[in-house]
Amino acid sequence: MSLGFKASETDDSNKIKRDSVQQDSLKRNKFYKTNVHASYYHDKFNGRKTASGQLFDNKLYTAAHRTLKFGTKVKVINPDTDKSVIVVINDRGPFVSGREIDLTKKAFSVIADSKRAGFLIVNLEIIE
Repeated sequence: MSLGFKASETDDSNKIKRDSVQQDSLKRNKFYKTNVHASYYHDKFNGRKTASGQLFDNKLYTAAHRTLKFGTKVKVINPDTDKSVIVVINDRGPFVSGREIDLTKKAFSVIADSKRAGFLIVNLEIIE
């Protein structure tokens, strides 16, 4: 079984060559934020330009965040169900106090039991 590293041939077999550790293995499972509010966009925004210049589409896996760079991939996890979805940041917001991220309806429906609540408590993990 490979763990992303290999023992040095010249050193003791229990030592790991520092440069052989895969960088992506160091980035996994690092939560950006935990226990934050996620909401979803209303359909009235369909076809409007987002802050990045892309047209908004509630059927895509995109999201709005106030500070993350456009193009950042974020894994949004519902800790109650362990359901998750990966979205790409392409807009700014949410502009409702206490909310951390706005998801498209498509992305929200993947992690929510229903859309009736309007928001969820989620964990956010930066993918890239």
